[in-house]
Amino acid sequence: MAEHWLIIGAAGGIAQGLIQQLLAEGHRVSAISRQAAPAPQPQLSWYQSATPADNGAEVSPELTAVLQQVFSQSVTAVVLCQGWLHGAGMLPEKSLKQLTRQSLQQSLEVNLFSVAFYLQALLPWLQKQPGIKVAVLSAKVGSISDNRLGGWYSYRMAKAALNMLVKCSSIELGRFNKSAVLFSLHPGTTDSPLSAPFQQNLPAGQLKTPADTAGYLLATIRAVSEAETGLLVNWDGKVLAF
Repeated sequence: MAEHWLIIGAAGGIAQGLIQQLLAEGHRVSAISRQAAPAPQPQLSWYQSATPADNGAEVSPELTAVLQQVFSQSVTAVVLCQGWLHGAGMLPEKSLKQLTRQSLQQSLEVNLFSVAFYLQALLPWLQKQPGIKVAVLSAKVGSISDNRLGGWYSYRMAKAALNMLVKCSSIELGRFNKSAVLFSLHPGTTDSPLSAPFQQNLPAGQLKTPADTAGYLLATIRAVSEAETGLLVNWDGKVLAF
């Protein structure tokens, strides 16, 4: 049976891997991105839209109209793929003295604020879709109990806060739609611009192609149950500690 997936933050490496895998499987994909649409593909509907963070953390009428169109047909799953780790001369901090207001603000804007207001915009539709799966790409380094190395202050803080956002949102969604599953998903390390500066010392086999990551993530999203709503789940389906 054909599925309909919504991919938000659709221009990134992992998002593109998901889109191409879903299309290859014969499913329909709706994609939302700041970036202009790529070459047309059958079964792909691409919506170029500003993010909620671009609009001062407000859900814009433009985004509401896009979601109205997307959810005019049943949606199987939603994946929120936003993520920021480095850029514009800013790198993950090795020491607290390297932390700046600019890097922390940027990390929070992309990794937390944008996702929070996308979820706010999505909630009215998620409440009405039986069995819908909502995966928010997070990171294992956002786990407080798993942190043995320190560093990466702004990224770790933003992802830890993101996991709390997902937990709270899953509880609220569950009051209206008990069959919905909303969870944080750690994608592992994927060969993408986000991970590019940090790949040289990875153990053999840890770095995955976007296509490999997409295969693992799609299998995990399809397999998660209502018991795993609100949790942090690894790319292979194992639950990770907060």
